[in-house]
Amino acid sequence: MKIRATVFAVALLACPFAFSQTTPAATPAAAAPAPAIAFRGERFFVYDEGPPAAAAASAPDVILIPGLGCSHDVWKAEAAKLSPHYRLHIVQIRGFAGYPAGANASGPLMQPIVTELAKYIEDAKMHPAIIGHSLGGTLGLMLADQHPQDVAKLMLVDALPFLGIEIDPKATVDEIKPEAEQIRTSIRDEPAPNFLHEENASIAGLVKTPEKRPQVVFWSVNSDRHTFTNAIYEDLTTDLRPDLAKIETPTTLLYAYDAGAQSQIEIDNTNHQAYAKMPHIQLIRVDNSAHFIMLDQPQKFDDLVQQFLAH
Repeated sequence: MKIRATVFAVALLACPFAFSQTTPAATPAAAAPAPAIAFRGERFFVYDEGPPAAAAASAPDVILIPGLGCSHDVWKAEAAKLSPHYRLHIVQIRGFAGYPAGANASGPLMQPIVTELAKYIEDAKMHPAIIGHSLGGTLGLMLADQHPQDVAKLMLVDALPFLGIEIDPKATVDEIKPEAEQIRTSIRDEPAPNFLHEENASIAGLVKTPEKRPQVVFWSVNSDRHTFTNAIYEDLTTDLRPDLAKIETPTTLLYAYDAGAQSQIEIDNTNHQAYAKMPHIQLIRVDNSAHFIMLDQPQKFDDLVQQFLAH
């Protein structure tokens, strides 16, 4: 498979590829001031939102994890609907969307985030529901696998247990590694004008709603390129399928289907086959949506999240 075709296939399951702030960036829409940062870790920040202090102590905990290159603001609309009744812990991964990379600037990324997330949960003595988009879903799946006591329930939003199957459904991790390295190097070293041209071409495959695309572009081009490209390499070469059979956490997968761009049979088969060995998972297809379900189908997304949290 040609490298550019491979990159586009990966883009359908990831926030757009990121470059340093020397890349010209879109101007984001005006936004209300963000809530205060409640936790500053080596690998991520956490923003807390929820009911008034008097009710917060008894409110169920929910952790929201965004995907590759994305800001915690990807959850903004949903957080506004959940915060009157739930205590939200909204993760911002360091190095994404203009946040300083810190310890994520080099070296392993995914496993250190999962380790720090487990410590955050255990130190707070909570048993949260976790909702993760794309890479955030993979991190949630790793947490449920390695620290099952830390996850009450898990929602995966358009996430796969092995992203490498988007390159080759039959490939092993070792077989994917050379192409994953080529992808990492190509994206990291690509001149900014080329990247912006390809970003504009591929973003329609990620966000179906035109007016919501500029904000996603802004997040990606303001991400740290080393953090992002290391993350995508790890995501492509992390295969959680062998562990799925032992994960007992109740799990819901939401996966997107856009009739104008995808084959329903192929999308259904990819997701059902990927999670075939997971014993306690419900798969729900969300139609008329690209990868960012929370942006393309906000009401349907909220309905499904509310159902997930209520049961």
